[in-house]
Amino acid sequence: MANSAIRVTIILGSVRPGSYSSKALAVVADEVRNQGAHLDIIDPAKLQLSPPGIDGDSADGQALRALVSAATGVILVTPEYHGSFSSVMKLVIENLGFPSVLAGKPVSLLGVAAGQIGAIKSLEALASVCTHIGAIVLPGAVSVASVNKAFDEAGRVLDPNVEKRVRSVATNLLDYIHGAICPRMTLEAMARGAS
Repeated sequence: MANSAIRVTIILGSVRPGSYSSKALAVVADEVRNQGAHLDIIDPAKLQLSPPGIDGDSADGQALRALVSAATGVILVTPEYHGSFSSVMKLVIENLGFPSVLAGKPVSLLGVAAGQIGAIKSLEALASVCTHIGAIVLPGAVSVASVNKAFDEAGRVLDPNVEKRVRSVATNLLDYIHGAICPRMTLEAMARGAS
C-alpha cells in the first residue's frame, strides 16, 4: 500500500483559538504530510455535534463518522483539563457512534498540559475510553509538559527533543500501519486474486 493510500485523521480536542493543542497538532500533521499519507483534520470548533442522549443526529455527526470510518489510522490530540481529557474530545467520541467507528482502528494519542507532569492523567483516561470502545491504542502516547514554554507564538517547537517526540506520534502510527495493516491488505488482495 502506497503512503498516499493511507488515510490519517487527526482529531483536535480543543475549541480555543490558538490553543497549544492546535500547535501540537500542526507539528504532527506536518509529519504525516512529510511521509506522504493522506491527511484529514477534524476541528470540533467547526462542527455542530449532538450531545449524548439527544434524539436525532446532526449532518456534522454523520460526516464525522464517515471521515473516521474511512481512516486507516487516527490521532487524538487533547489538552489536560482537571486531570482528564477535554469534554470536547469526549463529545467527538460520543458522536462516533455505537458501536464506535474507532473500533478496530489504530489510534495514537498526544496530550498537552501546562503543568510539570504534562498530560499523563488525560492520556491514561483517554486510552481507557478508546480501549473500551474497541480502538487499538498504540503504545508510545506523547505528553508535552509545560506546553506554554514548549511552543513560541508562531507555533514552532522550541526544544528539538520535544519536537521529535511530538512527531513520533505520527511516525509510530504510520509504522504500525505499514507493519500490521498493509501486509494484511496485501495478503487479502492476493487471496482474492487466487479465487
